[in-house]
Amino acid sequence: MPAQPGRTARDWAVDALLFGFATAVWLVDWLDGPPHYADAVPAWTLSVDPWVGALACLALWWRRRFPLALALAMVGVLAVADSALGAALVAVLTVAVHRGWVAATVATGLHLVAAVPFGYEYPPPGVTPWAYVTIICLMFLVPLAWGMAVRARRQLAAAQRQAAERELAERERAARRAERARIAQEMHDVLGHRISLASVHAGALAYRMAQADSGRGEPLDPAEVRRAVGVINDTVRLAMVELSEVLAVLRGEESTVANRPQPGLADLDTLVAEAEAAGQRVTLDVDVPASVATRLRPSGQRTVYRVVQEGLTNARKHAPGAAVAVAVRAVDDGLLVTVSNPVAPPSTAAPGARSGLAGLSERVALDGGTLEHGVADGTFRLVARLPWPS
Repeated sequence: MPAQPGRTARDWAVDALLFGFATAVWLVDWLDGPPHYADAVPAWTLSVDPWVGALACLALWWRRRFPLALALAMVGVLAVADSALGAALVAVLTVAVHRGWVAATVATGLHLVAAVPFGYEYPPPGVTPWAYVTIICLMFLVPLAWGMAVRARRQLAAAQRQAAERELAERERAARRAERARIAQEMHDVLGHRISLASVHAGALAYRMAQADSGRGEPLDPAEVRRAVGVINDTVRLAMVELSEVLAVLRGEESTVANRPQPGLADLDTLVAEAEAAGQRVTLDVDVPASVATRLRPSGQRTVYRVVQEGLTNARKHAPGAAVAVAVRAVDDGLLVTVSNPVAPPSTAAPGARSGLAGLSERVALDGGTLEHGVADGTFRLVARLPWPS
């Protein structure tokens, strides 16, 4: 007989145990001789009883596939074969486990309707009718209750498993969202500054060429155009290099380009020089003794660099032409970084919501610091406080 697909080792063990129980009941009934009610039933039922009971035990092979049909069929089987009692009890248990309380209650009720009146009419010797009826009810109600308890436990376990899977899926979605946010912030930090520099250089070049074409300005010297185009080219190339490095790090790969040291306090002069080359007016005041600067971890120094970079980029986009003051000072509890510039009129400010500041706040918070920004007395200030490592 072919095996049914999907049965586990545990299923096989349970099937064997229940089949053994039904077979034991059949064997005891067969060896026990004629039942006490033999004179009250047709003789042919006594002849077919062991054979029908054996077939009922074999029919348990399909109990998982057709639990309700098997339980209902056992009602008629018990009418002619008392030896099928064990198989009938297994069928009641199975329908309670696999089809729920409604189907199980109906099947059990039909068994009781058929068995209780006969048991009350023909109790065994020495047993009162009501005692025998109670025994019959318990024989069917115990597997019913047991099966319903097993089903409830399985449903609870399935619900807990589904809840755990949903929680895991939500954690994975949250991790993906956090990773996307981190990638977006890295892209913003790396590309925003370079692209804004290239934009300023390209805009200045386009403006001077337009002035020259209209006769309101002097023609551009080819060498000057080459220098401007060279600056734009170098800026874009550096942006692509830094982008490649960021992508390599985010993918967990080794960078395919030269890995430069991460920017820190020593690179602020270069950052300011690039901004000034793009036409910004920047004053840089760094008051951090070398002996003190070494107390700040590389990640903290990189955060200081990103704060200044973001401040210069925002000033270039939102207050073009305004003077920018950058101050980095060592205080008692850490570093104080301030980037300030006058607020530009609305007509000259580039559109944007300074969304990079939200990511910058998270970056500063990861280093245990705080970031504040706002307008006061016509000046926009970006202030970051980073504590000394404990």
